[in-house]
Amino acid sequence: MCIVWDWDSNGKHDFIGEFTSTFKEMRGAMEGKQVQWECINPKYKAKKKNYKNSGIVILNQCKIHKMHSFLDYIMGGCQIQFTVAIDFTASNGDPRNSCSLHYIHPYQPNEYLKALVAVGEICQDYDSDKMFPAFGFGARIPPEYTVSHDFAINFNEDNPECAGIQGVVEAYQSCLPKLQLYGPTNIAPIIQKVAKSASEETNTKEASQYFILLILTDGVITDMADTREAIVHASHLPMSVIIVGVGNADFSDMQMLDGDDGILRSPKGEPVLRDIVQFVPFRNFKHVRISRGLPVGGQDQNKLAPYMFPLVCSGVTSATPAWARTPPTQDMQSLALR
Repeated sequence: MCIVWDWDSNGKHDFIGEFTSTFKEMRGAMEGKQVQWECINPKYKAKKKNYKNSGIVILNQCKIHKMHSFLDYIMGGCQIQFTVAIDFTASNGDPRNSCSLHYIHPYQPNEYLKALVAVGEICQDYDSDKMFPAFGFGARIPPEYTVSHDFAINFNEDNPECAGIQGVVEAYQSCLPKLQLYGPTNIAPIIQKVAKSASEETNTKEASQYFILLILTDGVITDMADTREAIVHASHLPMSVIIVGVGNADFSDMQMLDGDDGILRSPKGEPVLRDIVQFVPFRNFKHVRISRGLPVGGQDQNKLAPYMFPLVCSGVTSATPAWARTPPTQDMQSLALR
């Protein structure tokens, strides 16, 4: 069954009609023949006696392209690189206050720790080296206490990587008392930082790399225009952005960046090449088990895993990614003998 729509940039496409065909029929166009079908709108056909069709669909050429799976790319040498970015703006509340999303409790993890561990432990299964560059944004940082929107939470700008999610947790807990939560909530700088890395690694000889930026934030961003511009630019690179909403704030802006309600565009009107942003409302999955004062994977994390997997895979398997190396064709029997 083939369905034909009149495409609109706002996502409100109009149904034109449909027709049925077989692969054998379509292959006729591979032999230089022209294949065509009547496009039928069942609603019009039922109401109008003289209705014939809503147009003719003509196929002039047919080519077969292999669609590689996520596993194909991984086996072909593609490496997944995760980067974590944490919101340290004042809207999260004073960490000394029990109502704060960054509240420092001796025995219970705060909302950011719950989200970081629940999502991060899933992500690190796909990361090639289990080393996570981890950044913060929206805080005043020592020693001058100027506002930064892309600082390393281990305060080592030359090497912001942390060993696994546990390393990110330890860096977060260590840096939090040293910060002054401030603002505004600007996420464009961290998107641009990861995009720069993705751009530099596009043509590596060793293996293709795909970058996934995991942003944990509590709500409304203040640099929407710059963020849209950064996302449109990043959509041309081997990169995706997963935004995890922490707390119960209004996340409508994040859902707009997601692009599910229409194609995201830059302030100048340029559309994204690919839909690279996905939004995850963590409040739907936030109940995780606690061990020694830290969150560990539990039943709700198991619910989150199948939700996260397509988010990780979708960017890598995007249609005709110019930056991705075609996975080598391998004999399945030889693979089975390894």
